[in-house]
Amino acid sequence: MYVIAGLGNPGDKYEGTRHNAGFIVIDMLSRAYGIPLKDIKYKAVIGEGVIGGQRVVLAKPQTYMNSSGLSILDLVCGYKIEPSNLIVIYDDIDLKLGKVRIRPSGSAGTHNGMRSIVYQLQTEDFPRIRIGIGAPPPGQDLADYVLSPFEEEELPIFLAACERAVKGVELILTKGIQEAMSRCNG
Repeated sequence: MYVIAGLGNPGDKYEGTRHNAGFIVIDMLSRAYGIPLKDIKYKAVIGEGVIGGQRVVLAKPQTYMNSSGLSILDLVCGYKIEPSNLIVIYDDIDLKLGKVRIRPSGSAGTHNGMRSIVYQLQTEDFPRIRIGIGAPPPGQDLADYVLSPFEEEELPIFLAACERAVKGVELILTKGIQEAMSRCNG
């Protein structure tokens, strides 16, 4: 079993914002595989189903971004999985808009949601999919930027990256992370 968690902030106020890239990919996976996100469990909205022959839990933590680790720890412990069977999907300002980076492990970097997860799990050894949202323009506050919606011309580029992230999840589950990295990174 795998837990696939997309990071974001709950509530209509944050829907469609840059910081909710993880939630958007989880919604795409939910639609693509007919896995309804209807239950609340382990501080997350979840749906259970099958992708590529693997049992999965799709999860959208409801703890707000900076406390994502609280929900992720509950999910990992509650479903009795190893961190290697956790896939975390999140936005990254250090990647150009539209870029995707899949990695088997690594540091949290500057992302507070990932810092919370690493702190709670006490490991960096879990797969992650980073979706580039680009850096804020000079002079714009970082929080305002990540909590803002995409500009009209940015949206198709961002959504194409989300589709690659969906493909990346499929490949991790069916062919392994190395194949996912070679086919989806970029």
